[in-house]
Amino acid sequence: MEGGFTISAQINTVELTIVMPCLNEAETLAICLEKAQLFLRTSGIAGEIILGDNGSTDGSQSIALALGARVIDVPVRGYGAALYAACMAARGRYLIMGDSDDSYDFSNLGAFVQKLRQGNDLVMGNRFAGEIKPGAMPWKNRYIGNPILSGIGKLLFRSSLGDFHCGIRGFSKDAFLRMDLHTTGMEFASEMVIKATQMRMRLAEVPTTLSPDGRSRPPHLRPWRDGWRHLRFMLLLSPNWLFLFPGVALMVVALVLGGLIEAGPVTLGNLHFDIDTLIYCAFGLLIGFQGLMFAQLSRAYAVQENLYPTSRRSKELSESLSTERGLLAGLLLLLTGLGLAIYSVVTWKRQAFGELELSQTARLVIPAATAMALGVETMLFSFFLSTLALSVRHHLPESSEHEPVSPAKAAVREGNLQQAALQEANIQERLP
Repeated sequence: MEGGFTISAQINTVELTIVMPCLNEAETLAICLEKAQLFLRTSGIAGEIILGDNGSTDGSQSIALALGARVIDVPVRGYGAALYAACMAARGRYLIMGDSDDSYDFSNLGAFVQKLRQGNDLVMGNRFAGEIKPGAMPWKNRYIGNPILSGIGKLLFRSSLGDFHCGIRGFSKDAFLRMDLHTTGMEFASEMVIKATQMRMRLAEVPTTLSPDGRSRPPHLRPWRDGWRHLRFMLLLSPNWLFLFPGVALMVVALVLGGLIEAGPVTLGNLHFDIDTLIYCAFGLLIGFQGLMFAQLSRAYAVQENLYPTSRRSKELSESLSTERGLLAGLLLLLTGLGLAIYSVVTWKRQAFGELELSQTARLVIPAATAMALGVETMLFSFFLSTLALSVRHHLPESSEHEPVSPAKAAVREGNLQQAALQEANIQERLP
């Protein structure tokens, strides 16, 4: 009981946890920790420092322990995995995370704490509103990558943040738990901002100074590779922009233009649209419809895996798309196509199965084939969507009496790497 009371008191007295990810940062780790400790001493804030170590082999763990930091050994590799495990182990009410390469000044965190105390859930640093010192950021990141990615983030998620990918940020422990972050790599930073925005959390920004890092080796960051990973992740978490809107636009163009051509050839100036264009319209309609299906499948999977919050409208739409309704709609499309196909054969029969008039026959055959294809796709989509919506029971793998399975190993076998990282961190946490 005494130990329980001690832990409870310790948790309650820690207001701030400073979190740093680490993979072989022996060159700069000490100065980062000393700056963080200086801030805690001078500000009078009750706090702690946690290092999420990703398997360093250069003695980073010993440096951290010697300087009074807690070390969380994270077996799952990745920037996100290291930060997630460290944040989960944090005792503070508020958390501030930043890289351990001395590119951010941990002795100057007062503005972050102030914003957090004001009730903000996520406080982002903004390097463009602050200062980017010479040599701190490659020109392609400063003038191309970050502005474009931040602009895309604003467009896709209606975010108010000016620097979508700043590496230093603060958040409450409660907000972090509600975000329920899943990614283990560099996408972790984007996932945090996206989920906080979608969940309508209170966001704020602090002008931040970015300095050249103090390492002699190249950084872990790869501008083009990691930039593409962030862009890809943002698109994947925005199925409307990735699938729905392009699909609807393509279907509208195909239906309007195809409908005009169905009535007869269309001439615009020197341009002549006829059967060849009608074939392209049919393909456009099919591809656009697939965009709509992928958008809904993406939402269904996101709901299943809790990848991102979904709106009430999306949930209502998902509930309305039952297997039976989908099969009925698909069957009606299929029968419509079959009816048109049969009508075309009957028309041909009236001509004694003689030579066909392509311009007339194609106006029946192309819509018939398109309707049948849409019908089959709708039915297959309905079955696949039902598969994603199945309610299943997840259970731990069996273990023998003589060989017990640890929570971390059980999580790995189930494919839950984030839970594995947390379980292993809880086991291997080391105190100074």
